[in-house]
Amino acid sequence: MQRRTFLQSLAAAGALGTLPLAASAVANGGVSVEQLPPLEGDITLYLGRGEGGLYENVLDAIRKRNPGLDLKVRRGSTAALANSIVAEAKAGVRRADIFWAVDSGAIGLVTEAGLARTLPADLTGQLKAGFQYPQWAPVTGRIRTLPYNTKRLSPGQIPDSIMALADSDLSIGWAPAYASFQSFVTAMRLLEGERATADWLRAVSKHAKGYAGELGVVMAVERGEVDLGFANHYYTLRLKSGKPDANVDLAFTRNDAGCLVNASGIMALSEGDLPINFIRYLLTREVQSYLASEAYEVPLVDGVAPPRGLPSLDTISPPKIDLTQLADMRPTLDLMRSVGVL
Repeated sequence: MQRRTFLQSLAAAGALGTLPLAASAVANGGVSVEQLPPLEGDITLYLGRGEGGLYENVLDAIRKRNPGLDLKVRRGSTAALANSIVAEAKAGVRRADIFWAVDSGAIGLVTEAGLARTLPADLTGQLKAGFQYPQWAPVTGRIRTLPYNTKRLSPGQIPDSIMALADSDLSIGWAPAYASFQSFVTAMRLLEGERATADWLRAVSKHAKGYAGELGVVMAVERGEVDLGFANHYYTLRLKSGKPDANVDLAFTRNDAGCLVNASGIMALSEGDLPINFIRYLLTREVQSYLASEAYEVPLVDGVAPPRGLPSLDTISPPKIDLTQLADMRPTLDLMRSVGVL
């Protein structure tokens, strides 16, 4: 779906369906905005990121479709906003009605504080198996991948175990200071244990080259500076969308932190129908398809196609992990500092 089509479809005026949502609509690739009730009233959203303005486009389209909605947005880093929500609650203040976060770690911080509302089953039931949580809704996913240089490596030369890379002679690009990398290390720590993760970090650091961010990692892989790297899937897809003949492709490990599917997520913090119904808009096939085609993120609603160039989640073997556990970042940062990679 092209950006213009999405914006016209989502923002268009017209009769809206009523809840409960029809089961047939979910089976055919998600619920349409045409089936949702209008949003009316005042609401404040804490927004943890913007994807270069794409999330703002979604919010603008929702506003246009719902002239009775007064949507106020506070923007900031996901971690800072999560901490603000918890601090405000301790002070007896509630300023946010909804929290849309960059990753599930920040979501975990707020849910652990007991501040999130339980979501209705018909809402969470739209999401893929493994991404159904009682107090928050994953919106889109990002897969940890191994972008590799196609002139330097063939797929058969790449281990399908993230732990095996510690003993390989491949040159590696990484961004240890990047939040997504730290979430990946947190997952490894939870799955493999502290000692194995520390040993892995030490071994990989001997043949790794550091970059400021994961787009930089992917660009370095494409230039041939390193054989492969660690990065979220969408950096490679975005590079290839602008440069179809780029010397880079994606490899996946199996059943370990190397193919972790992390997620952006949204939660309701205040009572009433409005926060819940706002969340419903982000799970419509229009929004899910837009974020897949424009941001190259993975739709987490059943039946919505993944971004072009990415295999379906059914063919990838991510580890089974409660994403809210990724909130426990302090031990990860302490571990990374102790082995000298931060």
